[in-house]
Amino acid sequence: MNKIALVTGSNRGIGYATVKELLKKHYTVILTSRSKEDGKKAFEKLKSYGDLYHHQLDVSNEESVSKIAEYIKNTFDRLDVLINNAGINYDTWHTASSASMEEVMQTMNTNLFGAWRMAQAVIPLMKKQKSGHIVNVSSGAGAFNGMGAGTPGYSISKAAMNALTIKLAHDLKGNHILVNAVCPGWVRTDMGGMTATRSPKKGAETIIWAAELEDKSLTGKFFRDMKEIEW
Repeated sequence: MNKIALVTGSNRGIGYATVKELLKKHYTVILTSRSKEDGKKAFEKLKSYGDLYHHQLDVSNEESVSKIAEYIKNTFDRLDVLINNAGINYDTWHTASSASMEEVMQTMNTNLFGAWRMAQAVIPLMKKQKSGHIVNVSSGAGAFNGMGAGTPGYSISKAAMNALTIKLAHDLKGNHILVNAVCPGWVRTDMGGMTATRSPKKGAETIIWAAELEDKSLTGKFFRDMKEIEW
């Protein structure tokens, strides 16, 4: 039986590439997108690669998260992999002293609380099956040794996501559920820009690697290029 994976924010960029590579590895994949129309377009492009489903999902909305949790339970009654990829970055040219609090709160609601909502929504299924992987797509911008002056909301949201990763890993250690964060590197996406050094496929590599870890001691870690890095 195929393993079931859900990738948030997967109608484009790193999420799209992750879905494509998971399908090639014979996963059953749930592609999700905030825009139903954009998700359908991505679904049509990828459906020939394998067993693919699409569901609308806005991780910043509790009702939307509850609906997809119900959909997963009713359709599959299990989830092997959750990849928290959905993210926004509104404050590229801002500093902490000039940041718009409204934009910071929107960023936190998606990047941190969206991942947190999704984890809480699927953990009961993972506990029931006594296995699972949660991969939080983070960033080197959220590492304490990598922060500069720019993108304060984005950087702080990713630092908080890293903290969430550690907390969940400790909570779930006895349930055979691994929780890790991944920095995909500087990737050519709408957010990363076309001058970035990595393709979306390259960005997806360590995400998928983390989703397939078998060593139960490898939880609550931060990885880049399949190697542990400092928080």
